[in-house]
Amino acid sequence: MAPLFPPQDWIQEMIASEQELDELLSRPSKADCDFLAALDGDIIILGAGGKMGPTLARRAKRAAEEAGVERRIIAVSRYSSAGAREKLDAWGIETINADLLDREQLALLPDVPNVIYMAARKFGSTGSEYLTWGMNAWLPGIVAERYRHARIVAMSSGNIYPLLPLHSGGATEQTPLSPIGEYGQSVLARERIFEFFSVRYGTPVINVRLNYAVEMRYGVLSDIGTAVFERKPVDVSMGNVNVIWQGDANSVAIRCLKLCSSPPTSINLTGPETLSVRAIAERFGQHFGVDPTFTGKEADTALLNNAAKCHRNFGYPSVTVDELIEWTAQWIGMGGTTHRKPTMFATRDGKF
Repeated sequence: MAPLFPPQDWIQEMIASEQELDELLSRPSKADCDFLAALDGDIIILGAGGKMGPTLARRAKRAAEEAGVERRIIAVSRYSSAGAREKLDAWGIETINADLLDREQLALLPDVPNVIYMAARKFGSTGSEYLTWGMNAWLPGIVAERYRHARIVAMSSGNIYPLLPLHSGGATEQTPLSPIGEYGQSVLARERIFEFFSVRYGTPVINVRLNYAVEMRYGVLSDIGTAVFERKPVDVSMGNVNVIWQGDANSVAIRCLKLCSSPPTSINLTGPETLSVRAIAERFGQHFGVDPTFTGKEADTALLNNAAKCHRNFGYPSVTVDELIEWTAQWIGMGGTTHRKPTMFATRDGKF
């Protein structure tokens, strides 16, 4: 099966700066360029100011430019994260500061045929559950009504699935949905609301169930590597995980526009391997010359996704787990910037 990128002659030994990291995350593949060349119309990204949105927007912009086509890439957010809008502006992305929860502001957004919906709330849900439900269940309804004539890629989460036995290979898109905790339940509500409006208006929709995207500043590998580097115990309560390079996740999210349908379809987005948290920590320990310590006990179930459907449609990830661990170890070792937002991947009770 073809990879998302050509053979990895572009992979470098070390990522030395945030500028290099952002460039790699947003570097389009030939498949991205071909897709943007064939795509009908512009793209609006709702909730573009988070961890994934900026480089996804830049990747789409660069793909259109390299394909020689004019496409507006519009990034909408409240831009509460410092520097996100400035980065996008510098990259030539059209930015709009808007509160999507405000119907009047939502109504003023441009009409475009392609929507990537990334607005969501996870961390801080416990104790403020009403905010999580407002963002994850009510907001999708007013967005789906506003953009009922567009295609919608709705970013979702693997937290919509139950914990499954390690030998299962992970949840497929046919696995019965049984989210644990109010965050996961609100993710299910988001999908159902998009489904309601898709069926009502004929809006083509795809739910992209992602877990976990990683890059050097954030993600499961960063969490584990940092704990090992700082001589802190690694929690193995969730003993196994899936990960995917965020650059590859960006690529798939953009190209999922071609799979939108009514009623909606769903797709799992992650890497093909079931990874041992303990083994990852030990790999980081080898890099840092540290014997990792552990807390908790591995269970015989975990939150795991089977992304075979994704790989059939888009190819295997371009960056291997070995490369991701190497890059992350180098980044941590040189004191690289992080988002300081732990993933809480070890959580088994659904409370975030």
